[in-house]
Amino acid sequence: MPRDRGASPAEWPGLDGADERRFAMVVIGDVGIEVRATLPDVRFADLDADRLSYAPARAVVAGTAVNLARSATRCFRRVDVLAKVGDDDFTPVIRRELERLGAGDLLCVEPGAPNGVSVMLRDQGGGDGGGGGRGVRLLVVRDDPPARRLTGRDVAASAARIADADVLAVDGYSLLSPVSRDALHAAARLARDAGTRVAFDLVPHDVDARLPADGVLPTLALADLVISEAPTLARLLGRPGPTTASEVRALPPVLDDAVPGSPLWLLRFGPTSLERVLAHQRGRPPIEYSSGYRHGVERAGFGDRLAASELYWWLSED
Repeated sequence: MPRDRGASPAEWPGLDGADERRFAMVVIGDVGIEVRATLPDVRFADLDADRLSYAPARAVVAGTAVNLARSATRCFRRVDVLAKVGDDDFTPVIRRELERLGAGDLLCVEPGAPNGVSVMLRDQGGGDGGGGGRGVRLLVVRDDPPARRLTGRDVAASAARIADADVLAVDGYSLLSPVSRDALHAAARLARDAGTRVAFDLVPHDVDARLPADGVLPTLALADLVISEAPTLARLLGRPGPTTASEVRALPPVLDDAVPGSPLWLLRFGPTSLERVLAHQRGRPPIEYSSGYRHGVERAGFGDRLAASELYWWLSED
């Protein structure tokens, strides 16, 4: 953790980017096309028939790798995206977006395969403030997207770029396929051998319902930093999801017992599991800070803005 323990990453370097771009990052994750819409006049719980709703809708290049890169390019001097993508009309669109962002293209194209497509719909969240402005999110993702077929050979082709980076950022979606899981572990070992730090984002937030703990813990043991919603991590370790700040503060000893080494844990918590962060590292006093998220702040993309600032903050310790 940075020596200035009074600073929050949301304040410095800040959620909108750093004054000085530093450090190099390689991001491994999903890349595809996503259609997004927020439905201002719909609550999913009330639907009992077909419904036509007019709302702002847009198609964007998205996925965990692109979403983080979009924010990280505002802080980092170099950001490379390593991902498996398809081979269709969306492929040049994806490449143009990476170029527009100023992110390096380490994409691995799978001949003849379609790109991943997802649809994200968020409802009005009650309309009376009861949902905190968050709403309920429905995310539909194409089954078996190309990212699940990233291989160790694909990673090896970018070994020099990973070794030259300050941080390798990976996430839990790669654990959902044995092929991409092996590639993630190969990348993490390569990074650690080269002195590149490894940051792991524990998603999806219901990963505990998709994988057993022993399918995730080996990855946590390879990480130097882990970002997670506190309830997700608690459930994965067989504990009830914490509902109060004091219950979140009781998690660090459990983490130290479950995972060897001394990764920095960034545990997000609060009414929507995003408002506050508890930073814990074995042998050091924990710190707690506000993420800057509150009612009225756009939620889409906020977690990636926060993660980019946290990674820059963390690397700045040296």
